[in-house]
Amino acid sequence: MSQFALYFKFGYEHIADLKGIDHILFLVALCLRYQFSDWRKVIILVTAFTIGHSITLALSIFNIINYSVPWIEFLIPVTIVVTAVSNLFIKKFTFRSRFPAIYFFALFFGLVHGLGFSSQLKSLLGGDKSIVAELLAFNLGLEAGQLLIVLAVLLISFIFVGILKISRREYLLFMSGGVFALALQMALERIPF
Repeated sequence: MSQFALYFKFGYEHIADLKGIDHILFLVALCLRYQFSDWRKVIILVTAFTIGHSITLALSIFNIINYSVPWIEFLIPVTIVVTAVSNLFIKKFTFRSRFPAIYFFALFFGLVHGLGFSSQLKSLLGGDKSIVAELLAFNLGLEAGQLLIVLAVLLISFIFVGILKISRREYLLFMSGGVFALALQMALERIPF
């Protein structure tokens, strides 16, 4: 297996592995408000998250920033809690703004999530060679995994809202409540003080 394929696989597994449930929950909370017809917005949203994730991952691997691992492990579920709570304020599902605040939050929260895996990736990469190609492969794998998760979320939303005719708002509130509860429990377990 080539180095590129190996790191692509690491990136894909990082986001799709149930051990990384925090990243999955974040994507679920982020995408619950959308349907298949909003696919362009969702791709931009997920790409904004990946860009943020990639920036801090690279900055950490190149030793440009340092951070407290316990604080990052705590802040990751906090980003999920905030995203789930933001869903409670969606009353109308008309997203007319070209650059809604959710894109900024996805980018910003991606910065936090990127630090969550950087120490593991740093140990995999080592420090004796150029790692740009491996970092690119990892991030492309991450994006592929995220898009599959988003596709699953949109499919589940379609089943409940489109086929079973559950109110879109009630579905959003119920699912966001579940994500909120799981993320809050994770945050409380990880309080760094």
